[in-house]
Amino acid sequence: MLMNRNKKSGGITKIPDTGRKVRIIIVLCIINALLLTVYFLLTYFAVKNVVVEGNQHYSAEEIQSMVMTGCLGDNSLYLSLKYKNKEVEGIPFVETMDVVVKSNDTIKITVYEKALAGYVEYLGRYMYFDNEGIVVEASKVTTSGVPQVTGLDFDHVVLYEKLPVENDGIFQDILTITKLLNKYDVICDKIQFDSNYNVTLGYGSVKVNIGALENLDEKIMQLPQILPSLEGEKGTLDLQNYSSDKKTTSFERD
Repeated sequence: MLMNRNKKSGGITKIPDTGRKVRIIIVLCIINALLLTVYFLLTYFAVKNVVVEGNQHYSAEEIQSMVMTGCLGDNSLYLSLKYKNKEVEGIPFVETMDVVVKSNDTIKITVYEKALAGYVEYLGRYMYFDNEGIVVEASKVTTSGVPQVTGLDFDHVVLYEKLPVENDGIFQDILTITKLLNKYDVICDKIQFDSNYNVTLGYGSVKVNIGALENLDEKIMQLPQILPSLEGEKGTLDLQNYSSDKKTTSFERD
């Protein structure tokens, strides 16, 4: 308030400071507008639906926890800015992850996992390698859907380098085997090579003796029909001599 002294009466007249009141009202309106805006952004863009595709090694919940990090990790507007033209990297077994905001409350996470052909056990670790034999990950846990490969001779393993095996073409053989196993949906637990590079596949307590890689497609093609009938059994299914002309199979129980 401004005060003006009345000379005639000797009294003091108070003059209202309307400008100050207006400024206070304006500031309060701005604060209220900001609070309403923040409330709107937090509620309207709150993520309620998450679509995860391409994940095998990690569950959808694990993928969400990797992507939706921080105090605003569940806000689609924040995520759209955070991952705009940027991929999620640095996660074991994952090449990249794309995050796309589909709507105000829905995001889609597409996972591109590293191409794992198999793993070998070395010094208490599981060393995962790709289709070229490059060791891409070292882990203390196994991954479902990726077979253990045994029978390879090597004296050391270096991450991000090729497994130092004598027969470099073995990785192409592993790739051929895993492609056919995926084709017929009969992924095994173990791929075993002997000294002559004959192959035995492991399915729990059942072994499948493939032998040489000749007629490999015809041999693996039989597994979807045969394996269900061997559930609960323990022994070896012999497909060494199987071909389209000679359909010879046998099962020897242990």
